Amino acid sequence: MVKLSVIVPFYNVQTYAPDTLRSLRANARDDFEFILVDDCATDGTPEILERAERDLPGAVHVRHEQNGGLATARNTGLDASRGEYITFLDGDDWLAPGYYEQLLGAIEELDCDFLRTDHVQVTGRARTIQRVPHGLRNVVMNPRDVILPADRSTSVDYAYAWAGIYHRRLADQGLLHFTHGLRTAEDRPWIWKLHREARSFAVVGLLGVFYRRGVASSLTQIGDVRQLDFIRAFDQVIEETARDQDADTLLPKAVRTYCAIISHHLGNIERFEPAVAKKLRSMSAAAMKRMPQDVLKEALDSMDYERAARLRRLKRRPGTEVAA
Repeated sequence: MVKLSVIVPFYNVQTYAPDTLRSLRANARDDFEFILVDDCATDGTPEILERAERDLPGAVHVRHEQNGGLATARNTGLDASRGEYITFLDGDDWLAPGYYEQLLGAIEELDCDFLRTDHVQVTGRARTIQRVPHGLRNVVMNPRDVILPADRSTSVDYAYAWAGIYHRRLADQGLLHFTHGLRTAEDRPWIWKLHREARSFAVVGLLGVFYRRGVASSLTQIGDVRQLDFIRAFDQVIEETARDQDADTLLPKAVRTYCAIISHHLGNIERFEPAVAKKLRSMSAAAMKRMPQDVLKEALDSMDYERAARLRRLKRRPGTEVAA
């Protein structure tokens, strides 16, 4: 029986994939499988993964015939997985030796639906510990109870799928798959759904995932139209949360977070191509008009002056474009 399935999408990461694969080897166990999803890479990544299929214990190599993006690649891995527990890793990140054995031991001891973990952010040579914004460690809780407060960062804002481990029953309940085709912010609807619908979770202070920031090929560094998928992602968060039995209490958090992300992108609009920047403004203005207006007003009233003013100006823009 496979105890742990590790889903690792790869796309044009030939520079980093060898480090990722070496770290998987340092985490291998007879009952672990590593599902290596080649998302139709066009560099030397496919050859690296073909070698890994032969050399890495537990490797399962899957190749997409066309590029689908991270969300779709993760779904491919989920569909192929057989483990009692599931986790994720990105193809340009890496792990500390023996980390997965510790992570598995932690979730088995706490006996909950999913665990969240801290991680190490790597930017060039600098390394910074990033903590889950949740104070209680090694305590099993209902994840719905930690979504709020609306005006503070909580574990629902810590949306990294690879910073944790998940029981197979969540996949069986339809809670682990990502929204097909989302090119960015794919973790946002996913983490909100987990917190609304899973029954139990805990946070542990394990450090073992090393997350590369500032990688040139990373979509977060590229200011093209794919970045605008965050609007589709957060529209989904709003729509699904609005149907929740506790919508009145949860929507202010969802709307405020959505507004903060829009403001963030507007504050860095110079990194977008001119046509994309124009589209960002119009789609964001349309998104604000789709939000529950009473909740939006409260969210803007609670934000700092600069961000609130930027968003109010945007909302007053004439003409809008419907998000794709």
